[in-house]
Amino acid sequence: MQIKDFRIGGNLKELTEHRTVVLPVACYETTINQNIHGHIPLHWHDELQFVRVVKGEAEFQINEEKLVVRQGEGIFINSGRLHMAVDRNASGCVYICLNVSPDFVVSRELYGAYVAPYIQATNLPYLYIDPNQAWGANILDALVNIHQWIQHQPPYFELDMTMQLAFIWKNLILNGFQLQYDQVEAVKNERMKQMLSWIDIHYAEKIALNDIARAGQLSRSECCRYFKRILNTTPLNYVTDYRLQKSAVLLQQADSSITEVAYQVGFNSTSYFIEKFRKAMNMTPLAYKKCKMDARS
Repeated sequence: MQIKDFRIGGNLKELTEHRTVVLPVACYETTINQNIHGHIPLHWHDELQFVRVVKGEAEFQINEEKLVVRQGEGIFINSGRLHMAVDRNASGCVYICLNVSPDFVVSRELYGAYVAPYIQATNLPYLYIDPNQAWGANILDALVNIHQWIQHQPPYFELDMTMQLAFIWKNLILNGFQLQYDQVEAVKNERMKQMLSWIDIHYAEKIALNDIARAGQLSRSECCRYFKRILNTTPLNYVTDYRLQKSAVLLQQADSSITEVAYQVGFNSTSYFIEKFRKAMNMTPLAYKKCKMDARS
């Protein structure tokens, strides 16, 4: 199964339901450039995420850090962390993605000792899964097994999956990662989510820097530093890029006009929208719309 249209809510939390019919688990194959956005947009979710790249290479961003993951390699992304992914070098990157509720990894009695400390650790936004390390190879092989079981659903596959999930988690913590908790870092992560959430709700309105800073309970200068450190952009440039992202989705609707889309996403000038869209996408909104319509026919 390929999820092409990530549903993201007002706080940038992904709304896609990550579960099989009976279990709080989802495992599917993703081709990055087939997503409706052309990439995996910035979002977060409560589920733990494990990825194995099966073709090409991708650049993942988790909070302010970036990591290139190539064919055969993997990455673990912790619960609640902002992340996104782009295809690298037009490689046609495809990866297996496992999302699982933290509550389901081990039994309730073991959760406090073996899962909670890892979710709460501020120095573990992600972990590179090295196929050349025994613990990494075990995790990557288990991802393939779970993906195949969900696809084919052999007898008792749910039991096999639950055992493999505990096996994956055991191998993750066997690598000896030293956990740390920094209250300041935890607050920074939450404030960044608050600002991005506010933009997601209000992007179609007139937005000033003061509005964004207020949403994160920050000064204007601190707000700018957050965006520079985590997203390498300014708050208002992020707003423009976010509006363009939203416009790309709307332009794929057959009955949408360029002017309507421009105003729907918060631009107060059609010509300015066209200029910004052309610069970002290397084509005009009209050419983009025609391209998408032709691809469907």
